[in-house]
Amino acid sequence: MPSSSLARSRKSRRGYEVLCEAVFRPLAHPLVLVLARLRVPPPVVVLSAGAAGCAAAVELGRGSLLVAAGLVQLKTLLDNADGQLARLTGRTSAFGRYLDSELDLVVNAALFAALGWRYGSPALALAGFVALTSVLSLNFNAARLSAIQPGRAHDDGGRGTAILRGIYDVVYAPQDRLAEWVVARRPSLLAPERVTVLANLGMSSQLAVFGVCLVVGHPLGFAWLALAELGVIALAVLPQRAPVEEPA
Repeated sequence: MPSSSLARSRKSRRGYEVLCEAVFRPLAHPLVLVLARLRVPPPVVVLSAGAAGCAAAVELGRGSLLVAAGLVQLKTLLDNADGQLARLTGRTSAFGRYLDSELDLVVNAALFAALGWRYGSPALALAGFVALTSVLSLNFNAARLSAIQPGRAHDDGGRGTAILRGIYDVVYAPQDRLAEWVVARRPSLLAPERVTVLANLGMSSQLAVFGVCLVVGHPLGFAWLALAELGVIALAVLPQRAPVEEPA
């Protein structure tokens, strides 16, 4: 039954990302069923999502905001479909996981580069990109470190996987270690309610908000929002000063 297949394709994790679980995953599920019947490999869907995201960056650079907004949501839809397809068909792999993570970073970099170029604000775009990358890293690691059962992805040991793993070790592994350091000093970040809050700062939600910013004609607002998100998280993570006792 479709409902049971949707349940099997869901990712097991703490925290509930409303837009992802209630909107994008159900929307992607009919496509997932078709792709499963056609035996489409999940990495092909990952590459399609990356292509849609890069096309959105091109349209943003050209000033076609509505087209860019549509392509960004298509990217999110495909981004949800690839993981669902892999889990439903039992074809999760280290190759697909690394490819997905690294293409997400490429797409985000392309979108912010287009934003900075189109609106003449490269510094703001760069700051927004760094902020969004940091927020997404903490989102991912909060889910990873609070997982009931660690995810198991098949590692085929191939050359492609080794290359992508090497890239991951350079780009993402330092972020993972930093997140682990933060969580070790603020274990309260893994409390269920905080994991849920962080879950709603995930990629699907972020790109949905970016789409809204594009539609209303204020794409730079997304860069400011990413900076605000990072600022709020930093305030929650930074140690609080002990109250100063006044002398008797």
